[in-house]
Amino acid sequence: MSRSSIPQRRRIFLGCEGDSERGYGALLRELLEERRRDVHLDVVLLRPGGGDPLVLVERAQEFIRRGERAGAPRYVHKALLLDDDLRGADARRDRQAERLASQIDLHFIWQTPCHEAFLLRHLANCDQLRPVSNDDARRRLIRAWAGYEKGMPASRLAHRITATEVERASAVEQDLLVFLQAIGFL
Repeated sequence: MSRSSIPQRRRIFLGCEGDSERGYGALLRELLEERRRDVHLDVVLLRPGGGDPLVLVERAQEFIRRGERAGAPRYVHKALLLDDDLRGADARRDRQAERLASQIDLHFIWQTPCHEAFLLRHLANCDQLRPVSNDDARRRLIRAWAGYEKGMPASRLAHRITATEVERASAVEQDLLVFLQAIGFL
């Protein structure tokens, strides 16, 4: 009797700025596993990063290198989910972050201006909303999603966000669309 080998799942890296992003990433992992058994999404909290794009890219690089040195299979795709509220604060650091991300093949998924606005665009009749500030985004999200709390885990997010809502958001979030296509979600 011969033993058949189980093919190694392709690994995907998703670095997260904070707990809210980590909860969303964990939800994406669950939704992806329902569709694909040949991939695994590693959701990694890159703390402390303070939202600084360069620091987050550096932390992602450290995590990826550590795994490679330990003999883990390489990531076939790498992305970073982060708010864009600090983008533009220091043009030199922004360029450094972009250069380093390009060197390590790390794709940005920018949340404009913040995670709450990003989540808002997942909801029916809210996909075209573009809040002007973080406070505006929180107010609009709470109005559209009674019971929303910052930092919700995947299990709570799943009560409101399904694959359908992720696909809705990807129609207006170009970075999310590129990521979902690259990992075979769409």
